[in-house]
Amino acid sequence: LLGEAMNLVLFDFDGTITRDDSLLEFVAYVVGFKKFFRGILVLSPILAAYKLGLASNNFTRRKLLGYFFSGMSADKFDKICKKYSTTHIEDILKQSAMDKIASYKAAGDKIVIVTASLEDWLRPWCDAQGLELLGTKIRRKGGIITGEIEGQNCYGAQKVARVRAAYDVQAFDRVIAYGDSRGDREMLEFADEAHYKAFE
Repeated sequence: LLGEAMNLVLFDFDGTITRDDSLLEFVAYVVGFKKFFRGILVLSPILAAYKLGLASNNFTRRKLLGYFFSGMSADKFDKICKKYSTTHIEDILKQSAMDKIASYKAAGDKIVIVTASLEDWLRPWCDAQGLELLGTKIRRKGGIITGEIEGQNCYGAQKVARVRAAYDVQAFDRVIAYGDSRGDREMLEFADEAHYKAFE
């Protein structure tokens, strides 16, 4: 309706609208199961420390991305990202979450996926769905993936910072957020209407 402000609807990705953590599944898809399991073994002390709350999400993610993707050609990485995005994401989605997204779309709201997952492999899927995306960016240098994160990991307080930087929040009627983990806490607190683990 003319003059009626739309809502800004923020969805976390992993665990909120997917059944699995897509990062590990994506890594296995890129490098193959043999290299994946070898890497998980090598990284197991860091992963265990993360589970126990002794290592931050930021530190753990940097180590994981660096181990598996450092030195890979950016062209090869982009091709794999696109293929994964268009063929595998559909398999891990929660139908109830996608139905909710469809209802916000029908109402004309602006829907943004706000995630610590890499923009590189979520962008093709988001574009196909007509969704906007704020995620973690992987660094490239001279056509090579460095394995480092560009700027900050899109997690915790950084999710709110990224939303504020990308959108004039005051221009929207309401901010509605969906999340399922510690990494979404600040985003849920920031929203006018928060939904925690809405799609179990």
